[in-house]
Amino acid sequence: MIRTAIHLFAGIVLLVPLAFCFPHPPSAAAQTQTGKSSLNESAAQKLRVAIALAVSAGPAAIGKNATIVGCNDGSCGDMNELAKGPAKELRAGTNGWVCYALKDGPMCLDKEWRKWMEAWMTRSDPKIESTGIGYMLRGDTGSSNTDPFAMEPTATNEWVVAPPHIMVLYENQKMLDAYPTDPKSGGPWVMWKGTPYAHVMVPVSNTKAATLMPKP
Repeated sequence: MIRTAIHLFAGIVLLVPLAFCFPHPPSAAAQTQTGKSSLNESAAQKLRVAIALAVSAGPAAIGKNATIVGCNDGSCGDMNELAKGPAKELRAGTNGWVCYALKDGPMCLDKEWRKWMEAWMTRSDPKIESTGIGYMLRGDTGSSNTDPFAMEPTATNEWVVAPPHIMVLYENQKMLDAYPTDPKSGGPWVMWKGTPYAHVMVPVSNTKAATLMPKP
């Protein structure tokens, strides 16, 4: 009897350390909290990526204090997605510039260009009151050089992939007559000439030139 008790005690002593070696499964509350933390971290990362994309469109001094706009707590695919809305302010700014987190070509715009953007979204005529400056220092993935609302290349709409560039708006559109409309001219050219959305594209890359896509 004593021997049996000794064996039983010894078994309990051996099992106690093992109980401490294996962690208990997390409670339902802990699992829920972990899930929320993962979702929060994912959302925070999405926001960081969108802000970094937006500010990369312009000079660092502008992007540092610019308002950041995107879609659904992150980047928009393109201007058409931004136009469908609702656009969302991802970060408040203090310098009057707005940088847009657009995957197909982020941009930083001043006041006149934001008026232009609103007009383009509503297909109304922009009311430009002074020279406007916009930055697209990452270039874009392609748009028509003749049709402001084209969604894809056609045989006649001069689909062009623009290199890093600055965009210039003029209050007096007659000033656009001083520039060619050919994106391969080697310098500034007018995009969307003859429409209310016409503006000057000024390439700033020493290594990349505008590329006209082959006609489909």
